[in-house]
Amino acid sequence: MKLYHGSNVVVTNPQIFESDRRLDFGTGFYLTTSYVQAQRWAVLMAKRRSLGEACVSIFDYDENSESVLNVLKFENANVDWIRFVSANRKKLPLQSEFDIVFGPVANDKTMSVIMLYFAGIYTEYEAIERLLPQNLEDQVVFKSEKSLRYLKFVEVVR
Repeated sequence: MKLYHGSNVVVTNPQIFESDRRLDFGTGFYLTTSYVQAQRWAVLMAKRRSLGEACVSIFDYDENSESVLNVLKFENANVDWIRFVSANRKKLPLQSEFDIVFGPVANDKTMSVIMLYFAGIYTEYEAIERLLPQNLEDQVVFKSEKSLRYLKFVEVVR
């Protein structure tokens, strides 16, 4: 499977850095199955950081690794997904540690719904109902050193 990482720097050797940022799926190396989405992320990162140039690092992921890794997949935005995103965004301890997590991305278009859910204005079900029509794009996060062994750099596109 091809996966794409958009950034302001070329990444040939992915690493997992601890971060104080509150991300959907927690700390890890983030990618997507959408080249177009990775391009948008790359442009955004280069602009935000005023450093480097937008580029997309392309990787092959060995899906056979899922037999030896702890993988969590969310096929769409559902109650389990919003609970998982909420726990990560609030930096709550999770019940399980995963090597890889696949699922929809809570992006700028969804953030108002997510924030209203966090504030208790929307229930889980109301938030999901409002998110489903948005055709959310995906993200994949590699959360462990073990998982990174199954990711092979292919090339970079600038």
